[in-house]
Amino acid sequence: MNINMTLIGQSITFAIFVWFCMKFVWPPIVSALEARKKQIADGLAAADRGKHELELAAKRASETLHEAKLKASDIIAQAEKRAMQIVEEAKDVAKAEGDRLIVSAKAEIEQESHRAREALRGDVAALVVAGASKVLRREVNAQAHADLLEAIKNEL
Repeated sequence: MNINMTLIGQSITFAIFVWFCMKFVWPPIVSALEARKKQIADGLAAADRGKHELELAAKRASETLHEAKLKASDIIAQAEKRAMQIVEEAKDVAKAEGDRLIVSAKAEIEQESHRAREALRGDVAALVVAGASKVLRREVNAQAHADLLEAIKNEL
């Protein structure tokens, strides 16, 4: 066997093997590598998008939280304002009720005062009749002098 022939045979066999690999083995391997490369690139892009969306969501959440705090403080301020209005209304109602009670008490006092005056006038008239009867040493008829006694009562 000749070494040259062996080398040529091996070279031809190697060339056929390389052609076979380039034709049938290499394209599926390259397409698998390209698919894997594309899948990794898509995964990295999705991770970047997810990171960006996470940042946006965090920003929106902080904005929403800030808005909620503002709304809560507005609601608290409105509640405090309404509580103050209710207190003021209650004070006004209590003052009006107190004024009404004072007016009612004054009217009642006036009526009692008027009744006491009338009672005193009657008592004074009786005392005047008694005094006049003692002065005259005779009994004065109260029935007969009712007009006179009524005039005296009104003067007192």
